[in-house]
Order: sequence, then C-alpha cells, then structure tokens
Amino acid sequence: MDPVKTVRKAVIPVAGNGTRFLPATKAMPKEMLTIVDRPVVQYAVDEAREAGIEQIIFVTGRNKQAIEDHFDDAPELISSLTRSGKTAQVSELADMLPAAGSVSFTRQQAPLGLGHAVWCARELVGDEPFALLLPDMISYGVRGCLAGLMDLYHAEGGNILGVEQCAPEDTSKYGIVGKGTGVPHGFTVTEMVEKPQPSAAPSNYYLNGRYILQPEVFDILAHQSRGAGNEIQLTDAMVTLSASQPFYAHPYEGRTFDCGCKHGFIEANVAFALARDDISGLVFDSVRDMVLSHEGRIRAA
Repeated sequence: MDPVKTVRKAVIPVAGNGTRFLPATKAMPKEMLTIVDRPVVQYAVDEAREAGIEQIIFVTGRNKQAIEDHFDDAPELISSLTRSGKTAQVSELADMLPAAGSVSFTRQQAPLGLGHAVWCARELVGDEPFALLLPDMISYGVRGCLAGLMDLYHAEGGNILGVEQCAPEDTSKYGIVGKGTGVPHGFTVTEMVEKPQPSAAPSNYYLNGRYILQPEVFDILAHQSRGAGNEIQLTDAMVTLSASQPFYAHPYEGRTFDCGCKHGFIEANVAFALARDDISGLVFDSVRDMVLSHEGRIRAA
C-alpha cells in the first residue's frame, strides 16, 4: 500500500431501482430526479471533479440509459440553444460535459448490495486507490465532502471515511464508527458497526456515503459472504481490511442530505434553492407562507 499514491478514479454506483420513489422512478432512474434543476447524480460528479478526480466509473444496471445520455454530448440541443441565443445555457452544459474518455460504465447484473457494486468496478479501477461516492447522499457546504477526505488522505494515507454526527438515539439507522486518536483533518477509526442500537454504539459518528479505499478491498469483496439483507456488504469488507490497513474518518463540516428518502430529497431541494441568487427570495417567501399556513391549520384543529 502506497500512502501517497494519487487518487485519480471515483466509483459511483447507480444500479438501484429507486423503489422508495415509485411511481416517479418507474421509467426514470432515481439518480436523474432533480435537485432544483440538476439531477441528483450530477452533484456527485461535480463533487468528485472538485476534489481532483480524473476518471468517473459508473456501476449501472438495466434502464439507466438516461444517465449515460446525460453525460454525453447533445449536438442537436446545443445547436437549437445557439440559434435561440441562449448562450448562458450553452456554457452551463459545456461546463458539465466530462472530457472525452473520462467516464466509464460497467454493469451490475444482479442487485447483490453495495459491496458487490463496488467489486463490479474492479477492472476499471485497477491496482490503485479510488474514491467511492454514493449519489443519493448530496454534500451541502462551502466545499464538497470528498475534498476534505482528500486532505486527510494526503496527510495520512490509508483508507478514509466521510462521517457526520447523528443524534445518539438514531445510531440504529446508520453505519457507525468508533472514534480514536485525533489527526489533522480527522481521527483514527477504531471500529465499524452497521446500525447498532444506541446502547451498543461506539459513537454517534455515522458514515455519510463518501470513501477513499485501497484496492485490496476488491480481493476481500471477491470472497465476502453475504451479510445483512442477504447482500454483499461493503462495511463487512472494510472491517476485514481494517485488520491490515489503517482507517481514518473525516468529519464533514457541511451537511449531507439523504436524497434516497423523500424527506431528505425535499430538504435538499429547499436548501439548494435557498442558496441560489436567482430564486432564493421567491422560495423563501413561498416556504415561509406555507409553514405559517400549516401552523395556523394545526392551531385551528
């Protein structure tokens, strides 16, 4: 393991069916649902690029063609926008377009869990450390979470986990890490536990969907037994890897929205809309009026 080897590649799993968002996801990938005017998956790609990632590897599945199309050129659309004088939109689409050859797609043929999805990217990642971003988890802050993981990785090497603090009573909802010795940009990880009860949780620091992992995890995943949900769990493989390699955690100073659930998706839309100069005033007024009206109905009931 080379602790200073550059992290050039990021894996983004997008093979899930999005059943929690049916019927909206019956014909549309859940990753293409929009936060304001950008699809969820675009936020993960932007975060990866901000952190210096050069290659994006999507682990996809059936009925995900829209994601490939989104990250491809659209000459007819660009031509139409140019003829209409919509130069700002043309520039925005050009900025979002990945460089030729910088995006790859591989298939996860069966829904066997996150660990299996990561393993499916092994040939494209090769023998080098890589970032992993779960696209349902969207970073909201001055900078993306992965940039902070990179800072810690450059200082310590090893494997890096993005974490945030949850309410102590909510530890059973998340993967939880034990907090060890402090280091610049984070702390050492003493243990990893999947959804522990509050009485058994080693801390209230939960995994927020951002990772930097060493390639040895692929060999472990290749022989990993199925765990919770009868799926190949990434956390189980990381626990095994931690016996031979160090793990560190970077507490994200912003906030992560879980857009895999309805309330997190709605919260993200409001937060990102309020951060936009072009619509923040209108959104603030509308949300305030709706909240006041709702409170009035509750008091009248």
